[in-house]
Amino acid sequence: MTDETSLELPPLYESLTWLTPISEERAGHLVAFLSDPAPAEVLDMGCGWGELLLRVLTSAPQARGRGVDSAPASIDRARQQALTRGLLNRATFDAMPGAETQARPADAVICIGASQIWGPPVEDAQPLDYGAALRALRALVLPGGRLVYGEAIWSATPHPAATAPLAGRDDEYLSADALREQIRAAGFEVVDDDLASVQEWDVFEAGYRDRFTRWLEAHDAHHPAAGQVRRQYEDQRAAYEEGYRGVLGMAYFCLRG
Repeated sequence: MTDETSLELPPLYESLTWLTPISEERAGHLVAFLSDPAPAEVLDMGCGWGELLLRVLTSAPQARGRGVDSAPASIDRARQQALTRGLLNRATFDAMPGAETQARPADAVICIGASQIWGPPVEDAQPLDYGAALRALRALVLPGGRLVYGEAIWSATPHPAATAPLAGRDDEYLSADALREQIRAAGFEVVDDDLASVQEWDVFEAGYRDRFTRWLEAHDAHHPAAGQVRRQYEDQRAAYEEGYRGVLGMAYFCLRG
């Protein structure tokens, strides 16, 4: 993704419901999988602003949940949403690196787009360590419990235009079939799995870019940073539409421990 650390852009949660390419229909399926039979404890590693965890708690009114994320702003948003939805008495959110979390195992666990918690630092631009993530998650899922595991994969053969905006390497991700093999090797049963559609990706990427649009709408066209924001919008659009669209995928697995 384009680096915009020098700017105070609107938060992503104002433009996106989910910090992943996922439709409401698919999210509902994942919530149903985690909620029936009703869990006692729900753990979300890399929870972002906690949308999926909060929906599971709404669907399973006896469950308690914990979300962990390294971004304090996302955790603040998650707590605010828990309060708004009357779930704060059943949901806790911790702002800390996931690898430092002393989390007790749960019978329902979520990890979507957060395998990097157990791998090399993202800034090292190394391949995603799915195996380390799955082994760690296996220890967090109680026997017979359920895991929703979502992670980036190559949905088509990577090419230079697709890899350049990412880590620049063909081995950054696995194929869905190779990931499924690692999941089974980690001791999980695959109940079902599916890939995010291009339409889901289009909605996600449009929402991701929307914060640039919203910044430009809120500032004078001659603002010193306006040119930079316009470039960031265009760089992100080109990276996706002319690069990794249809190549970078997102696989969602419903697993049983």
